[in-house]
Amino acid sequence: MFDQVRDKKSIHDFNYPFATAPDIIRAHQKDAYFQDIIFDHLSSLLRRLKGARILHTHIPQVKAISESLYLGLTTVIGNQTLGEEYCNIVQVEDSTLRQPAFKRRVGFTLTTSLAPYILTKILPRSRSILRSKLESKLQHLNRVGRKETRSHKIILYLLEHLSVITSPSLVHIITLTIFYFSGAYYELPKRLWGLRYIFTKRITPSEARVGYEVLGVLLLIQMSVQAWLHLHSTLQIISPAHELSSENTMLPEVNTSALQTNAPISKIVHTEVLEKPRYDLRIPNLMPWIKDINRKCTLCLEELKEPSAALCGHLFCWVCIRDWIREKPECPLCRRETSMQHVLPLRV
Repeated sequence: MFDQVRDKKSIHDFNYPFATAPDIIRAHQKDAYFQDIIFDHLSSLLRRLKGARILHTHIPQVKAISESLYLGLTTVIGNQTLGEEYCNIVQVEDSTLRQPAFKRRVGFTLTTSLAPYILTKILPRSRSILRSKLESKLQHLNRVGRKETRSHKIILYLLEHLSVITSPSLVHIITLTIFYFSGAYYELPKRLWGLRYIFTKRITPSEARVGYEVLGVLLLIQMSVQAWLHLHSTLQIISPAHELSSENTMLPEVNTSALQTNAPISKIVHTEVLEKPRYDLRIPNLMPWIKDINRKCTLCLEELKEPSAALCGHLFCWVCIRDWIREKPECPLCRRETSMQHVLPLRV
């Protein structure tokens, strides 16, 4: 009798441990796999009903619907997702460690599935408005003769790097880095709604998971190096160029390794580097056969610059698809395997 009471007390006092980073990532990958299956079925259905052209123009909507459908049939009604069930974890509120309330589950689902789609609609317009304001401010400074002021240089910098500054990818990388160190919130919506994972079983010492702190350190180093290189190059552009002495102006050009390191790429390869893209689809009459939503890159969410087609036919900016393929050799939309030698720049 005493043993039964003691066992009951120990069960009552037991707290299930928080899920570790490997299990959370594995569950997320499993959920992404099943979401892709739903997306493929919805895409096939839309292709049969309306044709491939309509499907191509509505891929973002189909993706948002597939994610909403998956989370609506699992998280919203209070069930585990297939990935959570596979990894023996369950979602709880970080403050009470209880099942999330219905409003919080609905909010998380809308933030995860519909917010990215809404962002793709709002962000390009917001960038355009902000760019127009910065350009008007720059013109005003030019008119009043304040080209060398700090404000002028800051506005020039913002205009040149506006797409990077307003890109959601920076927030995603920071969120991922923090997750690798803490193992708490893999996605930004989970942090916003205060949702964490706990195991649904006891974890024995032999089942202890290893964290991903090393990956967090590597990401932190990568961001630090990129920030330092960006800052260094920006300061070099802003600072006035060093003038050569009059004694050296008449000397013949010497091709030394030091000069090659600091020389612009256009000087080395004897090819002019354009300051602006040759083909920018912000110009309405340029490449008129590319219609409506197809004129926007799904990676930077802006009008295509140097539009390029992958093997599957999807269009992206040349720089965007180049950077993507360097990290992941596949199409960002249909995930068909591709490489840079198969990407075709479009020309008029």
